[in-house]
Amino acid sequence: MSLKVAPSVIAGNQAELGLEIKRIDEAGADLIHLDVMDGHFVPNLTMGPGVVKDLRSYTGLPFDCHLMLSQPGKYIEAFAKAGADRISVHVEVAGVGEVLKGIRALGKQVGLVINPKTPASAADRYLEDIDFLLVMTVEPGFYGQKLIFDALDKVPTLRQTLRTLGRDIPIQVDGGVTIENAYQIAQAGADEVVAGAAVFKAADYKAAISRLKNPVAVS
Repeated sequence: MSLKVAPSVIAGNQAELGLEIKRIDEAGADLIHLDVMDGHFVPNLTMGPGVVKDLRSYTGLPFDCHLMLSQPGKYIEAFAKAGADRISVHVEVAGVGEVLKGIRALGKQVGLVINPKTPASAADRYLEDIDFLLVMTVEPGFYGQKLIFDALDKVPTLRQTLRTLGRDIPIQVDGGVTIENAYQIAQAGADEVVAGAAVFKAADYKAAISRLKNPVAVS
């Protein structure tokens, strides 16, 4: 049982993000997770495409851009040009189907995000049009929250729906991920975890990433 790990730089030292990205690259990260928030869809503001472009030179790892935006369609091209490899948008956003098509047209991996209070079935109509699913296990907007285990229940439900469709795509879990609950996340059927504080607040990034990749049951 193993997981891919996408450290979220929102939890890193914001004054030296480039160096933080180099550190997690060297520590064994699989992806770099970039949380983009607009202060409207979620009550927080983070980075724009200019920051993503400036960070691109610090690593060759895939940039996993999670757009928590009210109107993501206006910005997908800018983030694609800035260096995003994967772009995910929320099923709760109006016109999400067209946005997914737009990401595909830009040649980027297409991701769909589902919030804790949104039923798993809301994603069903888009499952044949995406490359990965992101299941939020906290309300988006801030890192450091505790994982909502009821939201984690969506993972096996969505996995079964994907199997019915003959699709085998990664399911990523984001929110409240810790070394202690990573085993439960993997058991639920997730393939990837987004980890903020679990990595960046650890004394040893490499050890934290390794433990997340190879989770063990905690009694």
